[in-house]
Amino acid sequence: MTSISLRRLAWAGVEICLEGTRLLIDPLENADPLAPVMGKPRQPLPAVDTPAGTHALITHLHPDHYDHALVARITTPGTLGCHALIAPALREAGLDPVPQEIDQPRRIGPFTVTPVPSLDWRGHDSDQVAWVVEGGGRRIIHCGDTMWHGDWWRIARDHGPFDVAFVPVNGVIARFEGYEANVSVTMTPEHAVEAAAVLGATAACAIHHGLFHNPPTYTEQPDIGQRFRTAARARGITAVLVADGDPVPVG
Repeated sequence: MTSISLRRLAWAGVEICLEGTRLLIDPLENADPLAPVMGKPRQPLPAVDTPAGTHALITHLHPDHYDHALVARITTPGTLGCHALIAPALREAGLDPVPQEIDQPRRIGPFTVTPVPSLDWRGHDSDQVAWVVEGGGRRIIHCGDTMWHGDWWRIARDHGPFDVAFVPVNGVIARFEGYEANVSVTMTPEHAVEAAAVLGATAACAIHHGLFHNPPTYTEQPDIGQRFRTAARARGITAVLVADGDPVPVG
């Protein structure tokens, strides 16, 4: 049996491959739309290969998770998955998504993919989900850029435990568009590890960090790597911090 392979892409992007099927979640290569708020990236974003047959899932429509030009380039009918509530916006943008309701599974080759609840800090201005991906005897969750929320326990009961949880860790303080508060609006390193612990994850891979820091509009947490490792060690979870394009160990 072919083993599943995982690779971290830029920012929150993840590549999952199994038995010749390639699945991308939140791939990103164009950071230009993000500059007014998030600033310029600390390093160039690598190009994303887009061979025929690549599939994609997106967690929500914010432009650091939904790169329209990239998604349009890699998707043909049936290859783009999304939560049902954002499907109309994607159709208006000229795409042909496959909508799924929360907890509704769908087969993509050897994978089963299921959207589960997530929580965006700006409330109803975007509909965010996390994605559960199962295949090759492994179970992975990609958490987008969620805040801490109370559905972790239900996700764990219904879909866990997980081999790897991809969790946002930058705990950003954001000040723009009338949304200002002195609290983090995505998970901090400690929040991320606690989420992974509730989810029953063996390993937690840090995503959504290290690329953008643009005070005062977008301020990333300090000492992310050290804090993430320390929190994971205390919880008995394997902390995975890898660079863009690097593989993520499974088991």
